Amino acid sequence: MKRKLVLAALVAALILLPFAVFANGSKESSSKGPSGDVVVYTALEEDETADYLAVAKKELPNLNIKWVRYSTGELAAKIIAEKNNPQADVIWGTAVTAVAGMKDLLQPYKPAGWDKIPKQFKDPDGYWTAIDMFVAAFCVNTDVLKKKGLDMPTSWADLTKPEYKGEVIMPNPGSSGTGYLQVASILLWKGIKNGSNEGWDFLQKLHKNVVEYTNSGSAPAKIASKGEIAVGASFGYRVAKQKASGYPVALVFPAEGSGYELESDAMLKNAKHPAAAKAFLDWAITKHAMEGYSKYKLMVTLPGIESKSEIPLPPAKDVKLFPMDFNWAAKNKIAVVDKWTSLFQDKTKPE
Repeated sequence: MKRKLVLAALVAALILLPFAVFANGSKESSSKGPSGDVVVYTALEEDETADYLAVAKKELPNLNIKWVRYSTGELAAKIIAEKNNPQADVIWGTAVTAVAGMKDLLQPYKPAGWDKIPKQFKDPDGYWTAIDMFVAAFCVNTDVLKKKGLDMPTSWADLTKPEYKGEVIMPNPGSSGTGYLQVASILLWKGIKNGSNEGWDFLQKLHKNVVEYTNSGSAPAKIASKGEIAVGASFGYRVAKQKASGYPVALVFPAEGSGYELESDAMLKNAKHPAAAKAFLDWAITKHAMEGYSKYKLMVTLPGIESKSEIPLPPAKDVKLFPMDFNWAAKNKIAVVDKWTSLFQDKTKPE
């Protein structure tokens, strides 16, 4: 009952969020191309989103792109809260495990160029199309390790060792896509599809060393960077960004294999601006858009475009990826998050 009340409060709060938080897009005029407003909800990081939209505004000069950024869990709650009166037209760049669970709220649409995207990166009926991936990684503060005499952790197993007690921070899988991919990959690694509870046992061991679960996937990297903690379980780009900014941190991909998530786009059912929404989704999988994503991502979904990251991300071929099962992760997300919450809520950072 308590969880239902908390969720109801979250949904109510999201409904009441002022629409003024939208960042207004370009209002340039042009005699060609689609025109009008398009409202976009995204879970992409704000710094990268600004770069992508600079390209979009040049290529879609008549679209007035209004966008707002939420964490993955907040975005899903917002869409559900507004299902009878959608305020957004498009979901752009949020976890596919969240989008795939909301098909009844989506309008199938296959953007121009959809056939070029490999089948493993799109819904066969056009409910969602992935644009890139983000990959689990540790942000390890080397100064803290040296000060406390700790070895460099290289695996999830290392983070369960007694010496890391009070030195780990992670994201909450209920609010963070990064948090969910981390939990899902550990459960899959430990055989949950075969009925094993070893994954939950492992998470219990890890929990003993965790100080806090944050509401976003980038927060653990930022907190570790400041030296408040030794290890922040986050995602690759954010850790690399912190390192490139001069923080004394190391980027570590877990030896067991890094869980990863696809970031996907979708059109909302009963979108108020369907023509503009389709134009935006068409642009979102173009070569120019994908080249923009590649500046921040380990991999994009349009073949032939390699990562052009301006920060020190390793080549995709050098990172051991855990073989994720997105269908399982999407289908079981509510059950997994509910159980995780019942076990680990005591260390979850309040809103």
